[in-house]
Amino acid sequence: PEDVRKSLRKDTILVSIMHANGEVGTIEPIPEIARITRESNAVFHTDAVATAGTIPTDVKELGVDALSLAGNQFYGPKGVGALWVRKGVRITPLLDGGVQEGGRRAGTENVPAIAGLGKAAELAEANMTARMEHLTQLRNRLLTELPANIGHTLVTGPLQNRLPGNVSFCVEFIEGESMLMLLNSQGVAVTSGSACTSRALKASHVLISMGLSHEIAQGSLLFSLGIDNTPQDIDHVLKVLPSIVDRLRQMSPLYAKFIKEGKGGK
Repeated sequence: PEDVRKSLRKDTILVSIMHANGEVGTIEPIPEIARITRESNAVFHTDAVATAGTIPTDVKELGVDALSLAGNQFYGPKGVGALWVRKGVRITPLLDGGVQEGGRRAGTENVPAIAGLGKAAELAEANMTARMEHLTQLRNRLLTELPANIGHTLVTGPLQNRLPGNVSFCVEFIEGESMLMLLNSQGVAVTSGSACTSRALKASHVLISMGLSHEIAQGSLLFSLGIDNTPQDIDHVLKVLPSIVDRLRQMSPLYAKFIKEGKGGK
């Protein structure tokens, strides 16, 4: 929050911050930031794509002026989302030519997608507590047991105040893309880095900005757990991933150097 305070200027008109980071799972202190932005004239928007429908997300408690969300993040249709704007906050339409949505976005509404979003939101709210408990239990098993079974790993993001289904970590001396391919062959779907950069074959800018070296960041894996995952799925990951890491490290020049020199790092 204090970084936001230091960044505010007299001509700042908008502050936009993720409610949670979908790559490393960090849930940001949005209410605290909102109190700071209220001291200025800036509008405060939060990107709640990773949180809405997953954890309690109340605009009054958050204190924001605007909030955006996406239906596919809580099992609604793809391609539909919502923007909540506090009464009295005026926005400039990006699409002109029609009066739909109160004149804020021109164009015929996708009624089936909107209905699907609404139903998914109802189900998410009704089942949120049970879903959170289920995902948190699975997440904590992976965050605890993977580092215990695989040496030279680094959990990225906080252990507390974290998205319930987020498991992100880095494995030293090998690349995440190689682990991804071998896990896929074992029926495990993961990504290396964020969904926005997973096909770019480069280190995640999020991890680099957190101070990780490129070598360590290249070994990132992200498990995004869902409501259909089971304890048996976690057992399977804990069974196959250590052997995959061992196999890849045996082919890694970096690991060979580490063994030879007795050092390497974090």
